[in-house]
Amino acid sequence: MSKTDNNNAPCHRLKRASTPGKATVLAIGKAFPSQLIPQEYLVEGYIRDTKCQDVSIKEKLERLCKTTTVKTRYTVMCKEILDKYPELATEGSSTIKQRLEIANPAVVEMALQASLACIKEWARPATDITHIIYVSSSEIRLPGGDLYLASELGLRNDVNRVMLYFLGCYGGATGLRVAKDIAENNPGSRILLTTSETTILGFRPPNKARPYDLVGAALFGDGAAAAIIGTDPVRGKESPFMELNYAVQQFLPGTQNVIDGCLTEEGINFKLGRDLPQKIEDNIEAFCRKLMSKAGLTEFNDLFWAVHPGGPAILNRLENSLKLKEGKLECSRRALKDYGNVSSNTIFYVMEYMREELKKEGGEEWGLALAFGPGITFEGILLRSL
Repeated sequence: MSKTDNNNAPCHRLKRASTPGKATVLAIGKAFPSQLIPQEYLVEGYIRDTKCQDVSIKEKLERLCKTTTVKTRYTVMCKEILDKYPELATEGSSTIKQRLEIANPAVVEMALQASLACIKEWARPATDITHIIYVSSSEIRLPGGDLYLASELGLRNDVNRVMLYFLGCYGGATGLRVAKDIAENNPGSRILLTTSETTILGFRPPNKARPYDLVGAALFGDGAAAAIIGTDPVRGKESPFMELNYAVQQFLPGTQNVIDGCLTEEGINFKLGRDLPQKIEDNIEAFCRKLMSKAGLTEFNDLFWAVHPGGPAILNRLENSLKLKEGKLECSRRALKDYGNVSSNTIFYVMEYMREELKKEGGEEWGLALAFGPGITFEGILLRSL
């Protein structure tokens, strides 16, 4: 919020100084495929495209679409793809080759557009990027999308590349943790972190033997995100808005089957245990306190919260367990409503909304970024608003 001084000249809130040597987020960007699907039209389209005749499946999908709280999503899948590859909507078809023909270029194109948007905001040449971290659970090939993206962006051929494949929903937060480590151990480096996901690998006709397919159809979307990470921002050239103060990853022993993804000739089959929200609720407080202790923080409601919205049940459980005030998870709920669960990307959509919130008067200095995924794996970052 801006104020006005006695000379009627606008003056803006002063920025906090970043901690020397600590990684900061210098810019952020996002991109989506062209097809936008309002949630109220999803059921009819999905049932039509998969030629489903089972009324009970349609009714269940309608209920799920209402409970997800999603309003709009973007998707690579479209009529032109189904016309070219009708076998994608045929139960039991061996279609992994076709799916990868669609997904591999699609994720790189989305990553490219998100990266270009991010670099434009950063306002420095792409050749100043020293490292690239490429996150996706939606493509499979050698070389990976990181090389294609680096070439399309015109990065130097000695740019250091890291690929993070098949991490699922916590992949974006893992990317931030890895970028933080690289930035803080390589003074002067500038890391382009990009995430890109499509649901093409998991698209298939509904089947009562695979109930999670309907959850995926009702919840997940496609898109990409990007961020520039670096330490010691150049005054007058870079505008850091968030500091990555401390990062932790933790898995819950014995929970590797709660979220299960298996690559088959038909694409990816996912299974999701009903006890996932409970597992997160049982362990989230201790995990958060481990992060908060690094800054001597004790009160959950003194923080801002950038939580990956895996679904409304997870957000509700976390909110109730930590006794968060109403509105603390608003940025997460808004990202879920506007984009659905876009796997590794979604934490960046939440952070972008949070950036705008923190510009308002009274914005908190400290916060947490949280994401959860297969393992069950928790990723957490103690953030400091600048």
